[in-house]
Amino acid sequence: MPTYSFRCAKCERTVDVVRPIREHLANPRPIYCCLTEMDRYFPPTGGRAIDNALAGDRHYDGLRATDGTDISSRSKHREYMRRNGLTTADDFKDTWAKAQAARDEYRTTGKGGAITRNDIAETIARMKGAQG
Repeated sequence: MPTYSFRCAKCERTVDVVRPIREHLANPRPIYCCLTEMDRYFPPTGGRAIDNALAGDRHYDGLRATDGTDISSRSKHREYMRRNGLTTADDFKDTWAKAQAARDEYRTTGKGGAITRNDIAETIARMKGAQG
């Protein structure tokens, strides 16, 4: 359940209220302190990059492959993938960029060897026009 934090503008006191989102949206029930309504407060979360597991390589901590192999660092993970003939999506970055460039060239110049539905429709229309 979410925690909603409030702070008094006069005395700086903070209060945390735990309640379901549905209840909070339907009836936010203001919290009072010093005879005034407290303001919604978003406390700092620490902000240190080391605390963010996705910012660095902390998501590798203690990681093991399905066969039990230790892949608890980026280098161990990459080596394991290479050794077992596996890959990750980022290995295809250059391939996808080249394919996008080829698509862009085909769309702008019409050259590139691929045949589209529009090419077929235009050919059929041309053939019908030649017959009629």
